[in-house]
Amino acid sequence: MLVLTRRTDEAIKIGDDIEITIIGIEGDQVKLGITAPSQVEIHRKEIYLSIKQENSDAANTSLNIMDQLKALKK
Repeated sequence: MLVLTRRTDEAIKIGDDIEITIIGIEGDQVKLGITAPSQVEIHRKEIYLSIKQENSDAANTSLNIMDQLKALKK
């Protein structure tokens, strides 16, 4: 993990297309501004993990339904 120190209004670059700017610091919260191409999805980590779990659950459900349909055809 790379650890950087930044102040308000300072930024970091990720590749050529993504920039993260420190908008403000209030107590134990840091406000970030993210500039990225529109095709890059940006989520808070807990939302990303929730989406990933829901997609996995949906894929498993689809496989279970397919297995059940195959069993009915036999």
